[in-house]
Amino acid sequence: MGSNAHVWGEERALTGRTLLRSRPPKTRTLELRPRPPFRLDLTVWALRRREQNAIDVWDGHTYRRALLVDGAPLQLAVAQVGGTNRPRLEVVLEGSSVGPSAEAAAHSVLARLLGLDLDLSGFYARANRDGLLEKLADRYRGLKPPRFPTVFECLLNAVSCQQLSIAAGLTILSRLAAAAGASVRDLHAFPSPTDVVGLPRSTLRSLGFSERKAETILELSGAAAAGELERNTFEQLDDAAVIDALVRRRGIGRWSADYVLLRGLGRLHVFPASDVGALNGLRSFLVAWGRSADPRAALDAWAPDAGIVYFHLLLRGLEERARSRSVDSNPLPI
Repeated sequence: MGSNAHVWGEERALTGRTLLRSRPPKTRTLELRPRPPFRLDLTVWALRRREQNAIDVWDGHTYRRALLVDGAPLQLAVAQVGGTNRPRLEVVLEGSSVGPSAEAAAHSVLARLLGLDLDLSGFYARANRDGLLEKLADRYRGLKPPRFPTVFECLLNAVSCQQLSIAAGLTILSRLAAAAGASVRDLHAFPSPTDVVGLPRSTLRSLGFSERKAETILELSGAAAAGELERNTFEQLDDAAVIDALVRRRGIGRWSADYVLLRGLGRLHVFPASDVGALNGLRSFLVAWGRSADPRAALDAWAPDAGIVYFHLLLRGLEERARSRSVDSNPLPI
């Protein structure tokens, strides 16, 4: 089954109104074959970013996430059972309904979340001709650029992390999932727009969102529930048109729009130019290898792959963070 299998036709079906069911959970196992090279651990860390992310869970071997299928919560548990060059993923579905529609949904969502079908051969070929880029590509070989399942989820990630550390932003976003998302065992699905739009502003404030962020989240939830944030609509627009459409909305600036281009729409030439942390990470990498600390020149040289470089630098930052904290368990066991 191809990972672009038809799943309910519209993105809104992924985020339909939560309907908790009391039937005993069932399980179903399937195997997926990502396009090589692929490493689940590296890709999951690029997706989850910090251990405070309780929506995308990783225990060092298995990636777990909950989602909604036809209104019912479903848990995905993914483990890699093949190597980097011949990757195979074993996926266990658990929920009240694990039939063909659940399998198609899991396949479709995982293809986006984990970049299963992305062909990065062009990137690796260009990296082989660039000694500096080759160092990044070799170090994190098998990383696939992740994408959020919906533009709505991507925007709420962006809003949560605005003017906060990534850890703080993911902490309050995980609280939102726990408060409003459907649950499967110890996991909570990312909440649907209709689940969020009905929350009192005071509830969002109690979760840690500022007044302004609470207003933005409620407005985005209403827009998504009304079908104004469909991924298919944005995919038909060029970068400038996407940015223009997004920055018209309350609380969405250029950084958030770039975030959607890269992490929501998979525009792999986009490096969020206003992401101070990402630019500092690029400067650090350049200086470490005796190059000019001008990130703009490097990004110009790597223009087709700037977004891929962004994710590689994110992993480099996680490695450096782990070393600086002298933690026993490196999140990137390379």
